[in-house]
Amino acid sequence: MTPCDAIIVGGGIVGLATARALTMVRPGMEILVLEKEQQVGQHQTGHNSGVLHSGLYYPPGSHKATLCVRGRREMLDYCDSQSIAVNVSGKLVIASRRSELDRLDQLRRNGEANGLQGLVRLGPAGISQFEPSATGLGALFVPETGVVDYGEVAVRLATTPGVEVRRSEEVVAIKPTSGSVEVATTAGHHAASVLINCAGLYSDRVARLAGLEPSIRIVPFRGEYYTLATRAAHQVRSLIYPVPDPRFPFLGVHLTRRIDGVVEVGPNAVVALGREHYRGHRPDWREGLDVLRYAGARRLARRYWRPGLAELVRSRLKPIYARSVRRLVPGIAAADLEQGGAGVRAQAVKPDGSLVDDFVFMEGPRSLHVLNAPSPAATAALAIGRTIAERATLTLGEP
Repeated sequence: MTPCDAIIVGGGIVGLATARALTMVRPGMEILVLEKEQQVGQHQTGHNSGVLHSGLYYPPGSHKATLCVRGRREMLDYCDSQSIAVNVSGKLVIASRRSELDRLDQLRRNGEANGLQGLVRLGPAGISQFEPSATGLGALFVPETGVVDYGEVAVRLATTPGVEVRRSEEVVAIKPTSGSVEVATTAGHHAASVLINCAGLYSDRVARLAGLEPSIRIVPFRGEYYTLATRAAHQVRSLIYPVPDPRFPFLGVHLTRRIDGVVEVGPNAVVALGREHYRGHRPDWREGLDVLRYAGARRLARRYWRPGLAELVRSRLKPIYARSVRRLVPGIAAADLEQGGAGVRAQAVKPDGSLVDDFVFMEGPRSLHVLNAPSPAATAALAIGRTIAERATLTLGEP
């Protein structure tokens, strides 16, 4: 059995950032990260557009707003220190309906309350100054938004001195004892003074392995992306977003010029048939049935069946998907959309069917479980990691 000071379950960006933060909060600690995949950052970390969020959308004074604004600055500093490419190009949030203009103004006030600098409210003519091919009734330019490769960030975080990352080790059992917590994996046994669950898509399952009963369940939502064909990619300079619908936690189909220069379109949002139901992966019908058995998921479906059906139709019919895109950039046709990747979002759902859009922690014997780390988790990973590390060290007591 391998003893250490702390075990972190999950080698995504939040788990790795937490490991790094522990080395700063408690220098000299022996930290072990257990990752079930062959490489780190293979799920939510590696299946997104790489957007470095500014903090525009989150309620002023909330944890999400504070962590996003602080975390973005820390992420920029970290990328600079590691020579990781970042492009802070700014983004446009475009109102394409009159009903969205008031929400656009609310977003500006919200962003300013969160400390964002340089926000510019634009009329229809002003949009073309930033995105010549885009159109709308009005827009908000957000200069502090950018893009980065979070997969590369995760790889660098995995090399933090004092942190050992064990790949291809899936946790199968957790047993708290009086003075430690013992963890069995597919490759061996480990023991630590504290366990931190940062398992993302599997966070609720890991908590159950530790003998807990979480108040939420993870319902996987699949987001499907297209990329713009080379002939159409020039129509997007940086990032173009719609005004978000306040009824849903998703930002809607948007266009992002990634750090590699590819323009990504999406994602939509449909319930996934499995926590790893990516494009090219077969559905996991057992997991799909498990979702259907959860009362919270059934109540969620009854509440949102209309928009859910619309998302499903858009997922199956490229011309309808393209219609959403043309609200922002009229010159993009269905033929310009080429199949891209897909990501699976770990959406926490309460038993009453409501969506959880904030951080959820649960403590157990010598363990801390991050049951929900919603967007902007990647942007704010370093700040979130420090918050988790500080909270976890309370379990350890004084050094």
